Amino acid sequence: MTRTLAGQLVTPDGVRAGRVVFGTHLQGVESQDDAPGGVFILPGFIDAHVHGGGGGDTMDGEAGIRTLARAHAARGTTTLLPTTITRPWADVLGALHAVRQVMTTGVPGGADVPGAHLEGPFISPHRLGAQPNHTLAPTAERVEALLTLGVLRAVTLAPEVDGAVTAAAQFARAGVRVGVGHTVATYAQTRAVLDAVHANGGQAASTHLYNAMGGLTGREPGPLGALLTDAHAYHELILDGHHLHPASFQLALACAPDRATLITDAMRAAGLGDGPSELGGQAVQVEGGAARLADGTLAGSVLTLDVALRHAVYAGVPLAHASALLSAHPARSLKLTDRGELRAGLRADLVVLNADLHVQQVYVAGTPILEENP
Repeated sequence: MTRTLAGQLVTPDGVRAGRVVFGTHLQGVESQDDAPGGVFILPGFIDAHVHGGGGGDTMDGEAGIRTLARAHAARGTTTLLPTTITRPWADVLGALHAVRQVMTTGVPGGADVPGAHLEGPFISPHRLGAQPNHTLAPTAERVEALLTLGVLRAVTLAPEVDGAVTAAAQFARAGVRVGVGHTVATYAQTRAVLDAVHANGGQAASTHLYNAMGGLTGREPGPLGALLTDAHAYHELILDGHHLHPASFQLALACAPDRATLITDAMRAAGLGDGPSELGGQAVQVEGGAARLADGTLAGSVLTLDVALRHAVYAGVPLAHASALLSAHPARSLKLTDRGELRAGLRADLVVLNADLHVQQVYVAGTPILEENP
């Protein structure tokens, strides 16, 4: 089935009046002077770091993954990586097997799932954030067991854990994006991991930049200094109004305008409002849009990417650049070359927004996600 949408097209070159013609893929992206002005057409959002939403969680298995994929699709996310949490090794492997099954069968009415993000167990027990303490060293055998599954697109490593540099090289050679996070590493330790990734043809990243990695001082720049001065690393940012100071967001954009990405780091409570919830077997309370453990630690977020987009625009980021933060940039960071822009030949993953930048319709490979008016 061929469809046509007209409105303000949000492209890497800016916003212009036009129309898109598409089936499963974009067949034409054309100028149209009389296209409506209150409708914005964007490439679908890509979330490289999302634990849950709509009551579902990656660690629940297939049903939970399908639930979160549908919940986030309704808010404009057309591609996502279900993200694990630090749990016993057998639980982590079970969750990855579930992601592989969902990759094979797809999620009708939900976002595309091209792989998983392994966040933990290869992190520091001294910078867990909201992760349970089931950390492990990334031995060659464990890394190989993960790679054999054929499901990983991204992994988080703390550079100071035993075997991190060797593991980073293994992951990089396999095409898995290596993120630095949940770490108390020094600048030198972080630099060693980044260098190993680059030397083996891989892609480096930060895992929720700033959060769970300490600060930067004049004599010890730490992981933050290593990441922000790296010329190739992409950076995950949780723009929910709780995880980042506005100046920290602006600093990341200044350091990496073409490599900053917006993520949700969302937990199962995303989309459900305030109240009690759970993350990794830990009680969580959501209040005022912030999810916290009993001790006050931020426990992921209840963010969706449509809200993150509006936050970026309200912070002064032009709409075309804001769109790239959650489409073109994450697509490049994950080597997803078939999506991320409004360009003929790419997947017809689209988000239609109204003048207030709220979601009106979402298309995943050309299929509408929200109920259409008769």
